[in-house]
Order: sequence, then C-alpha cells, then structure tokens
Amino acid sequence: MNLKKGSHNCITDIAGVQIGHVTLYEKLDEEQTICTGVTAILPHKGNLFRHKVHAGSAVLNGFGKTAGLVQINELGLVESPIMLTNTFSVGSVWQGTLDYMLDTTEEIGDTTSSINIVVGECNDSYLNTARYPAIKPEHAVKAIKSASTSPVAEGSVGAGKGMVCFGYKGGIGTASRIVSHKSINYQIGGIVLSNFGKRGDALFARWEPVQQDTPDGSIMMILATDAPLLERQLQRLAKRCAAGLGRTGSQLANGSGDIAIAFSTANKVPHASDSYTQTVDYLRDDHPLMNQLFQAVVEIIEESVIRSLQMAETTEGRKGRIVTKAPL
Repeated sequence: MNLKKGSHNCITDIAGVQIGHVTLYEKLDEEQTICTGVTAILPHKGNLFRHKVHAGSAVLNGFGKTAGLVQINELGLVESPIMLTNTFSVGSVWQGTLDYMLDTTEEIGDTTSSINIVVGECNDSYLNTARYPAIKPEHAVKAIKSASTSPVAEGSVGAGKGMVCFGYKGGIGTASRIVSHKSINYQIGGIVLSNFGKRGDALFARWEPVQQDTPDGSIMMILATDAPLLERQLQRLAKRCAAGLGRTGSQLANGSGDIAIAFSTANKVPHASDSYTQTVDYLRDDHPLMNQLFQAVVEIIEESVIRSLQMAETTEGRKGRIVTKAPL
C-alpha cells in the first residue's frame, strides 16, 4: 500500500525547504536556441554555512560532472544551496553560488575555512545550444534569491527547461510522503531533474520504440526529510533512489549520470561552537519508520519522474528540434 502524500505533494512540504528557478529561452537564429536554466534547493531559511545540515549522496552511475560530492561523503554535511543546471554551466553556477555565499557570510575565506559548493547537472544539448554560454553567475544568484517555500513549479522550468525524458519533454518533478508510527510523524520529499531513457523503456506507459538520436542522458535526485537521520542513514536513503528509477524503466545506462543527494533538516550543525562534542538524537536503523522512509523514497522518485513529464510542455529547441509533451 502506498504511503500518504504530503499536503502539496512536493519537496517544500518539509518545513523550511525552499526552491527557486531561473528559466532561459531565446531563439538566437534558425540554428541556435538558448533553452536552459538554473534551479536552487535551499535546505532551510537561515545561513547554510553557519548552520549546516546532515547529508549523504549516492552515485548510481557516474557519467556526471557534479561538484561537491566528495566533501559531502567525507564530512556528511551540506553547507550551501544545492544547485542544478546544464552540464557546461556547472562552473558558472558554482561561481554565482560562491558569490552569493561570500556576500552573505563574511567569515568564509577570512576567519574560517573554505566552503563546499554543490552543483548537479544534466546534459540538455539536444534542445539547448550548449556551446553558447547563456548561463552566467548572476543567474545562480537570482535562483537562490527567488527561492521560496511555495509549491514547486514543475516541468519545463529552471534547470529542466531543455531536458528530455523517455523521448518526451522532461525536466523538474517533485513529490512527498508522510511516514508515521504511533504518535510519531515525519515527512520526506524529493525533486528530480529528469533527462534519461528511451521511449520504449518506460514501464508506466505503453509507448512504441522510435528511432531517437538523444543521448543516454542523466537524472539528479534530491531528497529532503525532517526525520532525524545521520549522514550514513541519508546515504542509505539516497541509494534507494535506484529502486524508484527502476520502477520507471531506467536501466542506468552507460552514458547516464544518475546521482542522488539526501539531507535532513532535523539536526542542524553549527559551524562554530565552544564545545568539543556534539550530541544529536537520531532514528534507530531497526525502527519501523526506517523501512517506511525507504518505501517513501521509491514512491517519490517514481512519481517525481512521471510528474516531470506530465507538467512539461512541448518545446522547440536548436536546429528546429521539437520534443513533445508526453501523452500522460
């Protein structure tokens, strides 16, 4: 039996989580089109460097250019907005996010250490003229500043503007679930940037295989929960994204970057402290809620991929290529 959905069925059902988009679309000439964008995920409303969140990640297939995963897996913390964009714009978005954090946190690089900026990507070059450097650092800043706790815009928006999923228009999708045991209730939500799969692979619809020249593609999956979990447990959640992808028909193809990041808002970690120890409460691995969280991840990823298709729009990109909305 499926778990109960959150009030808006989106990642911002987790208190404090904010999402912001910047979408770029412009026909430059008959051959070239800007069809891309940036999406920002903020784990809470405060300063993310001064109050970090526990996090973990999983690389299901590593054909990707994501920045920041090494330190997440080493220290188990996220201390910046999590940004999504196209493959060739990771550098620009990284720089813009750094600029924002430097402007809002004067101690970074001065009286304290460096900062780990996290940027994930998918390749939108089927529709977007990737060789044209459309995304600038200021677009990352704008996405962060526009982030809100409102229900998330989905489909062909933000980083999802130029993405293709199962041969149809893909992009941004989100979902959430509630887990409960006796009087205990937690929420977990996810957001995906879908850009993978061939039409005949889909398990949730009967689509005839067609000749396609789209690349294997990728998917970025971000999970947020208010359940008190440690980084090791969040890595376990991230790994379960593979089961959700499998339900859609993904084969984790050779050229696909399938990457998940999970964070918890429950136990924020102060950057500075006079204490040499830190005490936190966390969920036991053998508690019934843990299996519910695993189930929730599978349901969230499957539904988020489908919603990214349902909410997208037919889009014309470079060289006159048209990717149609999925008949869902």
